[in-house]
Amino acid sequence: MATMEELRKKYEVVIGLEVHAQLKTKSKIFCEDGTEFGLEPNSQSSPISLGMPGVLPILNKAVVDMGILTGLALNCEIPEFCKFDRKQYFYADLPKGYQISQFDKPIAINGSIKIDGKTIGITRAHLEEDAGKLVHAGADGIAGSSYSLVDLNRAGTPLLEIVSEPDIRSSDEAKAYVEELRNIVKYIGVCDGNLEEGSMRCDVNISVRPWGQKEFGTRAEIKNVNSFRALQRAVEFEIDRQIEIVEEGGQVVQETRLWNEAEGITKSMRSKEEAHDYRYFPEPDLMPLQISKEWIERVKSTMPELPEQKRQRYIDKGLSEYDARVIVEQMETALFFDQVIDKVSNIKTALNYLMGDITAYLKENKININETKLTPERLVGLIDLIEKGTISNNIGKKIITIMLETGDHAKDIVEKQGLSVISDDSAIREIAQKIVDANPEQVEAYKGGRDKLFGFFVGQVMKETKGRANPQVINDILKELLS
Repeated sequence: MATMEELRKKYEVVIGLEVHAQLKTKSKIFCEDGTEFGLEPNSQSSPISLGMPGVLPILNKAVVDMGILTGLALNCEIPEFCKFDRKQYFYADLPKGYQISQFDKPIAINGSIKIDGKTIGITRAHLEEDAGKLVHAGADGIAGSSYSLVDLNRAGTPLLEIVSEPDIRSSDEAKAYVEELRNIVKYIGVCDGNLEEGSMRCDVNISVRPWGQKEFGTRAEIKNVNSFRALQRAVEFEIDRQIEIVEEGGQVVQETRLWNEAEGITKSMRSKEEAHDYRYFPEPDLMPLQISKEWIERVKSTMPELPEQKRQRYIDKGLSEYDARVIVEQMETALFFDQVIDKVSNIKTALNYLMGDITAYLKENKININETKLTPERLVGLIDLIEKGTISNNIGKKIITIMLETGDHAKDIVEKQGLSVISDDSAIREIAQKIVDANPEQVEAYKGGRDKLFGFFVGQVMKETKGRANPQVINDILKELLS
């Protein structure tokens, strides 16, 4: 019997993604209710959010601006005309019983983004309102549901749904696409990209077909994917599930499935709806929008540097493609880096600190760089001391944590703690001579051809001087003493 690895070689995977980005507006899409995350349930719900009889929606202009900006960042066309529609699908957590969305006339169409040199098409991006949240309570506190509670704080929060073409062919590509999409919406300031809080959510449409077949296979949709790890695991599981069905002579059912993180499987939720099932019709309470070229140009003028452009700029300044990609993934750190990069002669030193000791500190404390007391100017000051030879790189690594926590200047810390580099030849020579005299066996081995032992002697001198000795002076003296 063929293994799954062997069977996979027979099939091509076809993936399309629907990503919902919660827009960072202060108020909801059709009313003035706030959108802050984590507040007391139902504390941001007005009669409009609650869908009370007689209330009317008023479109939030900031939502439209963000929709246009995102469309431009995704290389989309912005049609002159767009409109809102009613989606007649019952949401238990949307009190008015329907969702206001966009159907045949969305705000952006025909876009694309690049991932690892491959272009992924974007069919459309459309605006809509989010639903609320149901909290199911178990009868015994563990399993089953005897009742549900509803939190409508999220109901009416503006969403931009970004729908890709079925151009993705693997879980790695799916992950890379969502990562780049998250980078874009974060850099242009329309969404915080927080998958864990639900401000960015992903639905996966996936099918398999024998290699060479033009027609797509029957697709299944996976919902409830709220992390990059879950995205990859869900896609991998679904690929195997569908291949097994086809190999056994069955047919994949078009349906919506839920990803169960705990069990690592997808589970059937309901049969997949088609557009006609939603019974769309133009929203009668909202006028269609006409978006002028002047409006588009005004929004375009606010466009910041995009991730792809930033990566290329870093590469042009001498960073490797890998380093450029890694730092762009951390937006706050990259923006911090931008304020350092033109003020130091060696940007690689700055990058090493940001990606090494500083990132380790941020991860340990679960914060971003803007929540520390380190400023770009202070980091430039530290690197300047290293480049002038006032302190060693090892000393820099010792004091960077102090700088992150106190915001003190590096030179002040160095002076207070007496950490400046020892460059006095005679003092270093005396220490080096003692170490050479104390390790005759290592000296003999080094002279016998074990060149790597040179590092041992350097390390001993650095240890004796507590990292303050000038590395170049150490090297020169040791080479002389060991010759």
